[in-house]
Amino acid sequence: MLMSLQNVSIAPRIARVVTILIITMWSGNLLALEWPQEIVGDKATITIYQPQPESLIGNQLKARAAMSFQMKDASEPIFGAIWFTANVDTDADSGTAIVRDLVVSDVRWPDSKDAGQQQFSAAVEKAAEGHQFEISMDELSASLATADSQQKSLENIKNDAPKIIFERQLGVLVLYDGKPNFSAVENSNYERALNTPVLVVRNTRSKTCYLSSGTLWYQAEDPLGPWSPTTNPPADLVKMLPAADDAAAAPAKTPVIVTATEPTELISSDGEPKWTSLTGGKILYVQNTETPWLRELSTGNMYILLSGRWFRSKNESGPWTFVRADELPDSFKNIPPDSDIGGLRASVAGTEEAQDAIYDAQIPQTAAIKRSDANLTVEYDGSPKFEAISGTKVSYAVNTAAQVLLVEGQYYAVDNGVWFSSKSANGPWLVADSVPKAEIDKIPPSSPVYNTTYVTIYESTPEVVYVGYTPGYMWSYPYYGVPIYGTGWYYPPYYGRYYYPRPPTWGLHVGYNPWTGWNAGVSWSNGFFTMGVSFGGGYGGGYYPGRCCGSYHGGGYHGGNTIINTGDINIGNNVSVGNRNQIGNRAFSDNNVRGGERNNIYNRPENSKRNADPKTARRDLKQARTAPDKANNVYADKNGNVARNNNGKWETRDQGSWKSQPNNAAQRPTTSPDTSQRNNTKRSVPSSFDRGGMDRAHQSRQHGASRAAARPAGGGGRRR
Repeated sequence: MLMSLQNVSIAPRIARVVTILIITMWSGNLLALEWPQEIVGDKATITIYQPQPESLIGNQLKARAAMSFQMKDASEPIFGAIWFTANVDTDADSGTAIVRDLVVSDVRWPDSKDAGQQQFSAAVEKAAEGHQFEISMDELSASLATADSQQKSLENIKNDAPKIIFERQLGVLVLYDGKPNFSAVENSNYERALNTPVLVVRNTRSKTCYLSSGTLWYQAEDPLGPWSPTTNPPADLVKMLPAADDAAAAPAKTPVIVTATEPTELISSDGEPKWTSLTGGKILYVQNTETPWLRELSTGNMYILLSGRWFRSKNESGPWTFVRADELPDSFKNIPPDSDIGGLRASVAGTEEAQDAIYDAQIPQTAAIKRSDANLTVEYDGSPKFEAISGTKVSYAVNTAAQVLLVEGQYYAVDNGVWFSSKSANGPWLVADSVPKAEIDKIPPSSPVYNTTYVTIYESTPEVVYVGYTPGYMWSYPYYGVPIYGTGWYYPPYYGRYYYPRPPTWGLHVGYNPWTGWNAGVSWSNGFFTMGVSFGGGYGGGYYPGRCCGSYHGGGYHGGNTIINTGDINIGNNVSVGNRNQIGNRAFSDNNVRGGERNNIYNRPENSKRNADPKTARRDLKQARTAPDKANNVYADKNGNVARNNNGKWETRDQGSWKSQPNNAAQRPTTSPDTSQRNNTKRSVPSSFDRGGMDRAHQSRQHGASRAAARPAGGGGRRR
């Protein structure tokens, strides 16, 4: 016989059984990523369907979920809805998120009366505290389509176009951070250009300049060129470089070198642009370049995409005007996903790919940091020098590669997504339990330490501090419906004994791929000068006198540790020239391959030793099982209704059975349940069925499952 919560006399019994079951369920380990998940007890089975987020602010998730409870002697389960808040721990490398420390705010059962519901709510709330489960990050991200979102104001992002140079041959941009600045290489006749990521060396006697990729050599009388290929570089200079990679064969065509000393982008085509038609003849794109370069036929306007930003002009000479991604021509939304330029859809507001990127940006990357294993040493060029940030009570250190802030007499520093604090600018530095977040959040994009505002401390214990960052720390921002890279501001470098560059927006040919995230190309082929771009937070390092270039890291040039006079110049690349016979649009390639690189900076080898053992940070939980023979098609709407999607048709739970909803059922706008009334004796009967909300939730869940299914085995590599 069907058991119903209308029978108030049995409600206490049900509550006791549910208490036992939920304790069992959440002391088990919900590591099965497939939904729904169930716990089988001696007297009943409880099934939890995939949670439906209502908001995600920082690492705090507010969500609801449909659930069912079935006694052993009952022929049918009882369906209900549960609301909770929880903390979220994420790992981009594994593609999973831990939802932990649940606090239940409400449980509703469509078939129940007030007393039974109140008993049930008390049991669930008591049982769920301090427990956790795991969900795919793809599913979590997709489900945010129906959640409320909170985005930082980006009103002060700068979108002025950089200088744009067009070349009708393969070219590489050598960008100097201002006027070329040289420093002597110890025990040699050479000096090295410090303020460029490319190896540029000048003979101190003849003043002849040399440039090398490790395989190709160029020569010039001036560091700004013109540069000419040479096959006869000085033998003593060649000897200083590491041996070239045998796999790095010379390209079929030697790229031309283009130099610049101001924010610049180079658009290089292999000969005259080859315009190719797309989307029914409404759009043309240039096939023989690595830059997204389009023309809309109806207006004749050309569009180029640089660092996630669109610029428009009638011709190459400009002027180039910034165009918001939500104001592009409608034809851009119709670019076929499987076309040569399908990857561009991630930069067109309103497309599925762009929405995915924006939802991903809402989810922080988190870590539990062991206090005992997290260390920081800050080196300054002389005594610490601080510069005030206008409109705030914050100053930042200018003569260091570290990001050090001074706020009302206390010092704070961010290192690879972790906050440290100290009473002195020179340390000692300890992992911080808190920072003056309200004041730090006032730092504007015009400041080179703006990205620190995207690093948060969530909670702490005597052993562990929980921290996290959103993509803004990596200089990536959601902007009018698409991701963009960089703030657009030019941050002057620091010169002293050392050279400390600041994060640039332009000059590295940064592009976004919906599968691999941000990547850099240095104008022609991201293999010509492969600089190890990792888009980490912070500045990276500085160039040191007597040393050669390391790798470009985190928006700043990261100084190498190899001294030239040891006979080993580190040019900071893999000496790969990208020898290709045909040119494909770099930002459009690999549409169906996810990146396998480490996107989680907390898990990088140099940082992973700080991470707390998951068993210590998250507790050692047992595993629950995926519910056998149950489809993940049951939902809870904001009014407390429970419904399932049965082959595209909605059925709601009513009086212990499923009842079909007509296709023309009223779609009534709804709001979240009144939390002030939760857990009180006065309960309202669930309102009308929210078909529109359920349709959106169903579409999001299906999309999330599709994204999760496309992830490589073992997780890994989604963009961050």
